[in-house]
Amino acid sequence: MEKHSYIGKTKEETIKEAILDLQETEENLIINEISKKTGLFKKVEIEVIEKREVIKFIKSQIYELLKNMGITANIEITSSNDIPKYTIISDEDSLIIGKNGKNLNALSIIISQIVTKEISAPFKFVIDVGEYKLKREKKLERLARNIAREVKNSKVETKLDSMNSYERRIIHNALKDNKYVYTESIGEEPNRSVVIKPRED
Repeated sequence: MEKHSYIGKTKEETIKEAILDLQETEENLIINEISKKTGLFKKVEIEVIEKREVIKFIKSQIYELLKNMGITANIEITSSNDIPKYTIISDEDSLIIGKNGKNLNALSIIISQIVTKEISAPFKFVIDVGEYKLKREKKLERLARNIAREVKNSKVETKLDSMNSYERRIIHNALKDNKYVYTESIGEEPNRSVVIKPRED
């Protein structure tokens, strides 16, 4: 992944130089301030990475990890709301996904850690196998609505099975506007769970 270094008197001036040089908008760049010197000779140094370079880097890292697992696959890249989605296509879908998506979640965490270390900044992306995550999301939304209906009628809170942060967020989002119930996360990772509670009348 190519990283570009620029030095200027102010951060704003240095970013403008990077934008002109790379012919990119600021939204398509990841900019990290490396050093700053004040005094008589003011100087700011920034490191700039193009987001398209990061997108290609992530794809190569997924390939590398799958190769180390002995898996041959194709990877398709699409985008939704400016978040790149990597869809893995292989003959080993069940192995990559793992029980309840644990392997897929682990793969996402490892790649995220590699990327964050490499670019010194968080970068949102999604890794999926076939349409597993989409189907899982719909299933969790249905579960959330069904449990919410039961909690509304019984007035008794319900604790769901432990889930990763991605799945808990789906439950929270599915019920955030519900008039009759609300959600809370409890417990410690990796056994953190969502509790669906009745609202006070």
